[in-house]
Amino acid sequence: MSERKIFSLVFVRKATEILLGLKKRGFGKDKWNGFGGKIEPGESILQGAVRELKEECGLSAQELKKTGILEFEFEGNEILLEVHVFETYKYSGEVTESEEMRPKWYNLKDIPFTQMWADDKYWFPYMLQGELFKGYFLYRGQDLILKHNIETMEELPAVDHLS
Repeated sequence: MSERKIFSLVFVRKATEILLGLKKRGFGKDKWNGFGGKIEPGESILQGAVRELKEECGLSAQELKKTGILEFEFEGNEILLEVHVFETYKYSGEVTESEEMRPKWYNLKDIPFTQMWADDKYWFPYMLQGELFKGYFLYRGQDLILKHNIETMEELPAVDHLS
């Protein structure tokens, strides 16, 4: 039985733009991504998503809509990463660079997939079209996908335990 770690991933959206962050250090360094990270003990996935967004780019989400669940395995690693993907069009604050991330707005036509995780190009289209999805990716290293599977969902399992 492999250990499972829970993460959040938040995408801030406008009608034709998406806010991405360039990871400046740590896992996934030099890749563009959404904002998020590990859920801390005692916080719900939603609370973790809101906290990480604020820490990484200075924005406060007024509303988060869950769009997908992604599972990642890395060859030779027992830990399964379970990533809960959210998007928001409702937020406040100023976009600010943090120690971890350099945020930048991208037109939806110009998303820099070649500088992102290899899996993003597989599931982004579902998110951008507003479809709910569940995906699984097995990586060798941080660039090679050995196998993957994506399916659209009628609804996503509820995960929020707001206490």
